[in-house]
Amino acid sequence: MFLFKFQLHGGPPLVHCAQRLFVSQTEGELKVTRILKENFPGATAIQVTDISGGCGAMYEIHIDSEEFKEKRTIQQHQMINQALKEEIKRMHRLRIFTSNPKH
Repeated sequence: MFLFKFQLHGGPPLVHCAQRLFVSQTEGELKVTRILKENFPGATAIQVTDISGGCGAMYEIHIDSEEFKEKRTIQQHQMINQALKEEIKRMHRLRIFTSNPKH
């Protein structure tokens, strides 16, 4: 098992996370996925990945949803941020990738 350290802006000076060595979703990934499914019922694909090694400090989200139709990228990201506003308070980084489903 590997450990790594990184500097956080506005958070504790150092965080230690064990590298994930398994494939199943973490509790945080499951929670974020559930919230996104509730807020974006038209989503055809939602993928949430804890990119911090499993400690929940950083996530990457890919979501394809009809709700993004005719919205600019910034508006789509604002929709995600609004849906996750409580969870974002505990995160240090969030990468968002949005798109409309291809028909």
